[in-house]
Amino acid sequence: MSVVKLETHSTKLIEDYKEELLEKIQNKTAVVGVVGLGYVGLPLSVEKAKAGYKVIGFDVQEQKVNQVNAGYNYIGDIVEDDLERVVKDGMLMATHDFSFVSQLDCVAICVPTPLDKYQQPDISFVVNSTRSIARHLHTGMLVILESTTYPGTTEEIVKPILEETGLICGEDFFLAFSPERVDPGNKFFKTKNTPKVVGGITKACTEVAAALYRNVLEGEVFEVSSPAVAEMEKIFENTFRNINIALSNEMAILCDKMGINVWEVIDAAKSKPYGFMAFYPGPGLGGHCIPIDPFYLTWKAREYDYHTKLIEIAGEINTYMPEYVVERTMKILNRRGKTMRRAKILVLGVAYKQDIDDYRESPALRVIELLEKQGADVSYNDPFIPSYRFKGKEHYSVELNASVLEEADLVIITTAHSTYDYDFIQENSEFIFDTKNAMKGVKNRKNIELL
Repeated sequence: MSVVKLETHSTKLIEDYKEELLEKIQNKTAVVGVVGLGYVGLPLSVEKAKAGYKVIGFDVQEQKVNQVNAGYNYIGDIVEDDLERVVKDGMLMATHDFSFVSQLDCVAICVPTPLDKYQQPDISFVVNSTRSIARHLHTGMLVILESTTYPGTTEEIVKPILEETGLICGEDFFLAFSPERVDPGNKFFKTKNTPKVVGGITKACTEVAAALYRNVLEGEVFEVSSPAVAEMEKIFENTFRNINIALSNEMAILCDKMGINVWEVIDAAKSKPYGFMAFYPGPGLGGHCIPIDPFYLTWKAREYDYHTKLIEIAGEINTYMPEYVVERTMKILNRRGKTMRRAKILVLGVAYKQDIDDYRESPALRVIELLEKQGADVSYNDPFIPSYRFKGKEHYSVELNASVLEEADLVIITTAHSTYDYDFIQENSEFIFDTKNAMKGVKNRKNIELL
């Protein structure tokens, strides 16, 4: 891989590139790109276009490219009119042709970073995206990695790939890491107003990346000393949540054995105005961050001959929760003179959190799988997810009506959607296992059991 430098760092200083780019960012003549048009990339693209920048979005999925160019929104956190307007105004276009990178002044990488079957980081999407950018990298360009990953990725993986071109980071182009902080379904904090953390390879890299975000976002932009600090910061955020949720899950298991309502315990504990932050139990962890990110850290820690005991124990507890839900289900059925085999079970909610259409890593999918393995006849309803595919099997949401509820031997609530009429569900169900305390407002509790 090679590029021809228009100007080498011997004839033009990085300070000159910085001032030129800062001026373009300030007067909004900079053309910006976003690689990956999913839950992170598309909202970011729309916000950049709304801020007055011409944006080119890249995605290898032709369906997403066509949908964006048609102004069709497939991400719940985007106002549909916003997407339609920026596309119509020519401020946002999508493509799978990476040759358009040559037109960019700045580009952000927002691609998935899943785990492989061995629970090890799969950064192939980051590597492939970086290589696609490198083919068209030019002097004075800013590259920002936003995908959540282990500390060292920007410097150890992305930087060397870009420098294979002959261009030198910090002398010919800018490189930074700024972790995405998307919380699907959050009614208050969106891409626009969530604070941003930025760490560049050099001070100049940090400065230009921070300047771009400050011109686009309303949230504070917090500068750190390196990409590794920013990478670790993001994993620390989600590991913190992972561990505290595991503690709440373990408390739920113990409280059940002791005949104590764990939800009441947490409500009482959070009355303390300091020293306590409420986290809640549930059927397991889901989503694109909390179940995955801590494993990035445990994997990286092995390089330093360190075993992250607390993180791994928390992972074991949270991973066990779907199995625990099924064990409790079996006990509930047995107490009511029923067996798991051929029991009609209705699961309410397969999204990984309330009021969204995202079921990535949702524990409800595992709960359903385990129930079916035990011989139960399982159906589900989710107003946000009419169908889903899991391990090669297609599932379809049933209509939620009195008849469906009455026919079920047990209703299990695995997602606390606010759109459900919980009084109606209580009135028409034989028995309910509420794993999310979704029915806390229901007064008649004779047929409700909490996790």
